[in-house]
Amino acid sequence: MTASTGGTGGTGGTGGTGRTVSVRDAGAGAGAGAGADESAGGRTAAVVVNYESGLALARCVADLRNAGLAELVVVDNGSLDGSLAAAEAAVSEVAVVSPGRNLGYGSAANRGASASSAPLILICNPDLEVPLGAVTALVAALDADPGCALVGPLIRNASGERYPSARRFPSMVDAAGHALLGIFAPDNRFTRSYQQTDLDESGTATRTVDWVSGACFLVRRSAFESIGGFDESYFMYAEDVDLCWRIARSGWSVAYVPAAEVTHLQGLSTDLHPYRMILEHHRSLLRFAGRSSTGWRRVLLPLVAVGVAVRTALACLARLTRS
Repeated sequence: MTASTGGTGGTGGTGGTGRTVSVRDAGAGAGAGAGADESAGGRTAAVVVNYESGLALARCVADLRNAGLAELVVVDNGSLDGSLAAAEAAVSEVAVVSPGRNLGYGSAANRGASASSAPLILICNPDLEVPLGAVTALVAALDADPGCALVGPLIRNASGERYPSARRFPSMVDAAGHALLGIFAPDNRFTRSYQQTDLDESGTATRTVDWVSGACFLVRRSAFESIGGFDESYFMYAEDVDLCWRIARSGWSVAYVPAAEVTHLQGLSTDLHPYRMILEHHRSLLRFAGRSSTGWRRVLLPLVAVGVAVRTALACLARLTRS
């Protein structure tokens, strides 16, 4: 069958062009995981954005199928590494959106959301390990707070350390300190404040935060669609910050749910083009700064641009040194 790229196409970019993409359905009931129910997974559609993720995608969709989700959609951004075929071989109950090229993260996620209909949408990277119970905990957090639109789990990296996936919108001082010191001295006070390192000791209580990582989050479809989904002018990075910022401006809250825990292997796709990703990262940061700065802060945007350029060079140098 086919699905249009309209719907939640985002506020910019290519969304809403109506271009048709292929969606392969594995038969009757495709997309429904084993044991789907109306209390948690049965109200949730998972959207996985894939690009050259190798065997990680198959493991991720298997985890999501086992979570008993109502729908499972993979949006493949033109992968040539066989990752999509391996995932389809491992899990038959999956719908695939194939735009035929790399749209970027937010644009692809918008199309996956449009190809599903469940009231809750789990958007995630392909290199995630999602244990049983994680999705249920996220759904429970949304159910407990009708004013909350989006929740993110505790994310650990492959070595078991907590990734700072729940953060603040930084002040100008914290942003400058983090930009200049975060790469080579990550334990500085500006970075700790921005990344909310105090959450390491917060236990399992759900906490309201400014934004959570786009690597994995659960969002109410009504809120997601009301703001137009991801802004497609971001190719990669900061689209999650922008989404949470617009959700907050619409009167909803965002929360961090450490009772839900996932593992993010990280870097499987971005390491293929590291310097381009560094450039996209900092370009997106500058775009968000321009969008979110108001009043006297707009006067400082030229300085912010210089700072972003310096940080881009430092990030490239750090990458070259590690290489």
